[in-house]
Amino acid sequence: MSIKQLPAAVLFDLDGTLVDSEHYWMLSERKLADEHGAQWNHQDGIDLVGMSLYESSVIIGRKLGSALAPEEIIDRLTAVVIEQLQVAMPWRPGARELLLHLREAGIKTALVTMSMRRMAVSVADAVGFDAFDVVVAGDDVVNGKPHPEAYLKAAELLGVDPAHCVAFEDSVPGLASAEAAGTKAIGVQHLVKLEEIEGRILWPTLEGVTLQDLTKLFE
Repeated sequence: MSIKQLPAAVLFDLDGTLVDSEHYWMLSERKLADEHGAQWNHQDGIDLVGMSLYESSVIIGRKLGSALAPEEIIDRLTAVVIEQLQVAMPWRPGARELLLHLREAGIKTALVTMSMRRMAVSVADAVGFDAFDVVVAGDDVVNGKPHPEAYLKAAELLGVDPAHCVAFEDSVPGLASAEAAGTKAIGVQHLVKLEEIEGRILWPTLEGVTLQDLTKLFE
Protein backbone atom coordinates (compact mmCIF):
# COMPACT_ATOMS: atom_id res chain seq x y z
CA MET A 1 0.00 0.00 0.00
CA SER A 2 1.41 3.41 -0.96
CA ILE A 3 2.09 5.98 1.72
CA LYS A 4 -0.13 9.03 1.35
CA GLN A 5 1.74 12.27 0.77
CA LEU A 6 0.94 15.13 3.09
CA PRO A 7 1.08 18.63 1.58
CA ALA A 8 4.48 20.19 2.26
CA ALA A 9 2.70 23.48 2.93
CA VAL A 10 -0.68 25.14 2.59
CA LEU A 11 -0.81 28.68 1.22
CA PHE A 12 -3.72 31.03 1.87
CA ASP A 13 -4.81 34.14 0.03
CA LEU A 14 -6.11 36.83 2.37
CA ASP A 15 -8.90 39.02 0.95
CA GLY A 16 -11.96 36.93 0.18
CA THR A 17 -10.30 33.62 1.11
CA LEU A 18 -9.18 33.97 4.72
CA VAL A 19 -11.16 37.11 5.57
CA ASP A 20 -14.31 38.47 3.95
CA SER A 21 -12.68 41.87 3.51
CA GLU A 22 -13.48 42.63 -0.12
CA HIS A 23 -16.47 44.76 0.92
CA TYR A 24 -14.10 46.80 3.12
CA TRP A 25 -11.94 47.49 0.05
CA MET A 26 -15.03 48.54 -1.89
CA LEU A 27 -16.01 50.85 0.97
CA SER A 28 -12.54 52.44 0.90
CA GLU A 29 -12.78 52.90 -2.87
CA ARG A 30 -16.20 54.56 -2.60
CA LYS A 31 -14.95 56.89 0.14
CA LEU A 32 -12.03 57.94 -2.05
CA ALA A 33 -14.38 58.45 -5.00
CA ASP A 34 -16.68 60.62 -2.86
CA GLU A 35 -13.69 62.77 -1.88
CA HIS A 36 -13.01 63.30 -5.57
CA GLY A 37 -16.66 63.96 -6.43
CA ALA A 38 -16.58 60.92 -8.71
CA GLN A 39 -18.77 57.86 -9.20
CA TRP A 40 -17.69 54.38 -8.07
CA ASN A 41 -20.11 51.45 -8.23
CA HIS A 42 -20.14 47.83 -7.08
CA GLN A 43 -18.97 46.51 -10.45
CA ASP A 44 -16.00 48.88 -10.41
CA GLY A 45 -14.94 47.23 -7.16
CA ILE A 46 -15.59 43.70 -8.40
CA ASP A 47 -13.42 44.35 -11.46
CA LEU A 48 -10.41 44.95 -9.16
CA VAL A 49 -10.77 41.81 -7.02
CA GLY A 50 -7.51 39.86 -6.95
CA MET A 51 -5.41 42.49 -8.74
CA SER A 52 -2.20 43.85 -7.28
CA LEU A 53 -2.81 47.00 -5.26
CA TYR A 54 -0.49 49.01 -7.49
CA GLU A 55 -2.37 48.01 -10.63
CA SER A 56 -5.69 48.66 -8.90
CA SER A 57 -4.56 52.08 -7.67
CA VAL A 58 -3.54 53.12 -11.18
CA ILE A 59 -7.00 52.18 -12.48
CA ILE A 60 -8.70 53.95 -9.56
CA GLY A 61 -6.61 57.09 -10.00
CA ARG A 62 -7.40 57.22 -13.69
CA LYS A 63 -11.13 56.65 -13.20
CA LEU A 64 -11.38 59.24 -10.42
CA GLY A 65 -9.20 61.77 -12.21
CA SER A 66 -7.05 61.88 -9.08
CA ALA A 67 -3.81 63.79 -8.69
CA LEU A 68 -2.72 61.30 -6.01
CA ALA A 69 0.19 59.01 -6.83
CA PRO A 70 -0.58 55.26 -6.86
CA GLU A 71 1.36 54.83 -3.62
CA GLU A 72 -0.78 57.51 -1.96
CA ILE A 73 -3.95 55.81 -3.12
CA ILE A 74 -2.70 52.49 -1.75
CA ASP A 75 -1.97 54.09 1.62
CA ARG A 76 -5.40 55.74 1.78
CA LEU A 77 -7.28 52.56 0.85
CA THR A 78 -5.24 50.35 3.17
CA ALA A 79 -5.74 52.66 6.14
CA VAL A 80 -9.55 52.48 5.75
CA VAL A 81 -9.53 48.68 5.41
CA ILE A 82 -7.31 48.20 8.47
CA GLU A 83 -9.60 50.52 10.42
CA GLN A 84 -12.62 48.40 9.45
CA LEU A 85 -10.84 45.13 10.27
CA GLN A 86 -10.05 46.46 13.73
CA VAL A 87 -13.78 46.91 14.28
CA ALA A 88 -14.77 43.48 12.91
CA MET A 89 -12.64 40.65 11.49
CA PRO A 90 -15.04 38.66 9.28
CA TRP A 91 -13.37 35.25 8.85
CA ARG A 92 -14.47 33.24 5.84
CA PRO A 93 -16.36 30.02 6.71
CA GLY A 94 -13.97 27.26 7.76
CA ALA A 95 -10.76 29.17 7.01
CA ARG A 96 -9.60 29.85 10.57
CA GLU A 97 -10.64 26.36 11.67
CA LEU A 98 -8.65 24.77 8.83
CA LEU A 99 -5.62 26.88 9.73
CA LEU A 100 -5.75 25.67 13.33
CA HIS A 101 -6.18 22.06 12.17
CA LEU A 102 -3.12 22.34 9.92
CA ARG A 103 -0.98 23.95 12.61
CA GLU A 104 -1.89 21.27 15.11
CA ALA A 105 -0.84 18.69 12.49
CA GLY A 106 2.53 20.41 12.02
CA ILE A 107 1.89 21.54 8.42
CA LYS A 108 3.73 24.63 7.19
CA THR A 109 1.53 27.56 6.18
CA ALA A 110 1.91 30.89 4.43
CA LEU A 111 -0.24 33.96 3.84
CA VAL A 112 0.13 35.11 0.23
CA THR A 113 -1.63 38.37 -0.53
CA MET A 114 -1.48 41.45 -2.70
CA SER A 115 -2.45 43.60 0.29
CA MET A 116 0.29 45.57 2.02
CA ARG A 117 2.45 43.79 4.60
CA ARG A 118 1.20 45.95 7.47
CA MET A 119 -2.35 44.82 6.77
CA ALA A 120 -1.37 41.17 6.23
CA VAL A 121 0.52 41.09 9.53
CA SER A 122 -2.41 42.70 11.37
CA VAL A 123 -4.71 39.96 10.09
CA ALA A 124 -2.20 37.22 10.92
CA ASP A 125 -1.87 38.62 14.45
CA ALA A 126 -5.66 38.60 14.84
CA VAL A 127 -5.99 34.87 14.10
CA GLY A 128 -5.34 34.13 17.76
CA PHE A 129 -2.60 31.53 17.36
CA ASP A 130 0.71 31.17 15.49
CA ALA A 131 -1.00 30.77 12.13
CA PHE A 132 1.71 31.36 9.52
CA ASP A 133 5.36 30.49 9.05
CA VAL A 134 5.66 33.04 6.26
CA VAL A 135 3.82 36.15 5.04
CA VAL A 136 4.33 37.30 1.45
CA ALA A 137 2.54 40.60 0.76
CA GLY A 138 2.09 42.92 -2.17
CA ASP A 139 5.04 45.09 -1.18
CA ASP A 140 7.30 42.01 -0.99
CA VAL A 141 7.13 41.22 -4.71
CA VAL A 142 7.81 42.97 -7.99
CA ASN A 143 5.06 41.24 -9.95
CA GLY A 144 1.54 41.00 -8.55
CA LYS A 145 -0.99 38.25 -9.17
CA PRO A 146 -1.71 36.71 -11.71
CA HIS A 147 2.09 36.45 -11.97
CA PRO A 148 3.29 33.44 -9.93
CA GLU A 149 6.05 35.36 -8.11
CA ALA A 150 4.23 35.63 -4.77
CA TYR A 151 3.50 31.90 -4.54
CA LEU A 152 6.96 30.94 -5.76
CA LYS A 153 8.49 33.23 -3.15
CA ALA A 154 6.36 31.73 -0.37
CA ALA A 155 7.42 28.21 -1.33
CA GLU A 156 11.06 29.29 -1.49
CA LEU A 157 10.91 30.90 1.95
CA LEU A 158 9.29 27.77 3.35
CA GLY A 159 11.91 25.58 1.69
CA VAL A 160 9.36 23.46 -0.17
CA ASP A 161 8.52 22.54 -3.75
CA PRO A 162 5.47 24.48 -5.04
CA ALA A 163 4.21 21.25 -6.60
CA HIS A 164 3.90 19.81 -3.09
CA CYS A 165 1.86 22.78 -1.83
CA VAL A 166 -1.87 23.45 -1.70
CA ALA A 167 -3.00 27.03 -2.35
CA PHE A 168 -6.43 28.51 -1.66
CA GLU A 169 -7.70 31.43 -3.74
CA ASP A 170 -11.02 33.16 -4.43
CA SER A 171 -10.18 35.48 -7.33
CA VAL A 172 -9.42 34.99 -11.01
CA PRO A 173 -5.92 36.58 -10.87
CA GLY A 174 -5.13 34.82 -7.59
CA LEU A 175 -6.13 31.38 -8.82
CA ALA A 176 -4.16 31.94 -12.04
CA SER A 177 -1.11 32.92 -9.95
CA ALA A 178 -1.29 29.80 -7.79
CA GLU A 179 -1.81 27.58 -10.84
CA ALA A 180 1.10 29.18 -12.71
CA ALA A 181 3.34 28.56 -9.69
CA GLY A 182 2.61 24.85 -9.99
CA THR A 183 0.75 24.42 -6.71
CA LYS A 184 -2.35 22.31 -6.15
CA ALA A 185 -4.48 25.41 -6.53
CA ILE A 186 -8.03 25.34 -5.19
CA GLY A 187 -10.52 28.01 -6.07
CA VAL A 188 -13.07 28.77 -3.36
CA GLN A 189 -15.64 30.91 -5.13
CA HIS A 190 -16.87 33.99 -3.31
CA LEU A 191 -17.67 37.32 -4.99
CA VAL A 192 -16.44 36.56 -8.49
CA LYS A 193 -17.16 33.59 -10.72
CA LEU A 194 -14.26 31.20 -11.22
CA GLU A 195 -14.35 29.52 -14.61
CA GLU A 196 -14.59 25.75 -14.66
CA ILE A 197 -11.81 24.49 -16.92
CA GLU A 198 -10.27 21.06 -17.32
CA GLY A 199 -7.90 20.22 -14.47
CA ARG A 200 -8.99 23.13 -12.28
CA ILE A 201 -10.06 22.39 -8.71
CA LEU A 202 -13.02 24.36 -7.35
CA TRP A 203 -14.51 23.88 -3.89
CA PRO A 204 -17.69 25.56 -2.60
CA THR A 205 -16.28 26.29 0.86
CA LEU A 206 -13.45 25.59 3.33
CA GLU A 207 -15.96 24.67 5.99
CA GLY A 208 -15.33 21.12 7.22
CA VAL A 209 -12.14 20.68 5.15
CA THR A 210 -9.51 18.49 6.83
CA LEU A 211 -5.90 17.51 6.22
CA GLN A 212 -7.21 14.22 4.85
CA ASP A 213 -9.06 16.10 2.12
CA LEU A 214 -5.85 17.90 1.13
CA THR A 215 -3.84 14.67 1.17
CA LYS A 216 -6.23 13.14 -1.37
CA LEU A 217 -5.11 15.81 -3.87
CA PHE A 218 -1.71 14.11 -4.10
CA GLU A 219 -2.96 10.55 -4.73
